[in-house]
Amino acid sequence: MKLNRVNVIVTVLSLGSIAVALGYTASQLAPPANKKAPAAELSVKPVTTSAAVSLLPQVGVVVVNGQEYQAEVVGFGEARPRYELTLSAEVSGKIRQVNRQFESGQVIKKGALLGKINDTSYQQALTQAQTDVAQAELDLLEEQRQGEQAKAEWLRSGLSGEPASPLVLRTPQLAQATAALENAKQALKKAQQDLSYTNITAPFDALVVSRDIQPGSYVQTGSQLGTLYSVAEVEISVPLSELQWQNLPEFDNAQLVKAPWDVTLFSADGLHQWQGYIERVEQHLTQTSRQRSLIVVVDNPLAQTTDLYPGTFVKAHINGKSLSNLWQLPSSAISQQGDIWFINDSSQLAKSAANIAFEKDGFVYVLPIVSEQRGRPSLIQIVKRPLSSFKVGTKVLAKLEV
Repeated sequence: MKLNRVNVIVTVLSLGSIAVALGYTASQLAPPANKKAPAAELSVKPVTTSAAVSLLPQVGVVVVNGQEYQAEVVGFGEARPRYELTLSAEVSGKIRQVNRQFESGQVIKKGALLGKINDTSYQQALTQAQTDVAQAELDLLEEQRQGEQAKAEWLRSGLSGEPASPLVLRTPQLAQATAALENAKQALKKAQQDLSYTNITAPFDALVVSRDIQPGSYVQTGSQLGTLYSVAEVEISVPLSELQWQNLPEFDNAQLVKAPWDVTLFSADGLHQWQGYIERVEQHLTQTSRQRSLIVVVDNPLAQTTDLYPGTFVKAHINGKSLSNLWQLPSSAISQQGDIWFINDSSQLAKSAANIAFEKDGFVYVLPIVSEQRGRPSLIQIVKRPLSSFKVGTKVLAKLEV
């Protein structure tokens, strides 16, 4: 009897536990479909979505589309004089005089006397040459007279035809006398020229770079006297890549003579500028750079507002032809690896190699990226300042910047 009571109690407790469990489970079930949820529960989802979006990294972007821009080609070169002359002695002798203007840094005019070589022996050679010419003229007159006499004697002899030997009429002797006179005249010209070479003169308007003689020094024919740079104009050889040549019109040297193409030159620090023009383009590739160059000329370089000295390194800005369908991007938009980062239609980071046409005033002009979604150039959000930590496919929040 006692055992039966225990069984009953256990059974009652088990049934109670099952009832409690069923009640708890029912309380956790969702409300029926026809029953509205409390307002507090409806607001949970929007709050959760906003928080998720706010956690996305923000990136600054610019929106671009293809437009037409005038290309600008930038090249570098060194200003060099058109003529660089190592002045050499034409005759030998002792330096008798040196002009005070024949010093480095001085600008001299064409024909200016730079120095004199002792000319005593050359004066004597000139006098001797003049004597030789006079003697040769006398010999020729004498030979002409003798030839006329020989011809008259031949005619008086009554012989017919021509003499058996040209010596009868002294024809070879006359030819020899004529040649001797011509030789004497050439010797006279040479003596006059040698005498003139004792005066050392400037062959063009020049800047004296160095002087290598002094009064009393002895020079041989070919000895270096000094170095001169022409000052009428300087030339800048600007090598360009094939892409840069494509951004320029087709230059023809014959046309450039009639209509030079203007070029603006800047100093290395950007503080000074000069106006030049393309005089000609070279028709060969250099062996070192494997590039073709154009030649920019600046007239009267030492008469500019700021003198353009030979040896100055300059940057050349050349206006090119108009190019259509280009993007204008800030220079910061090109990564260190040369890529453009953009945001695709899924708000994810993507990148493409930059195809740069030219650069100008802090902007980079590139060929448009073909949109994978549309298969043609389209408006794309370009990341203004890509970071090295960017990874393709990262979901981001775009922030438009000016």
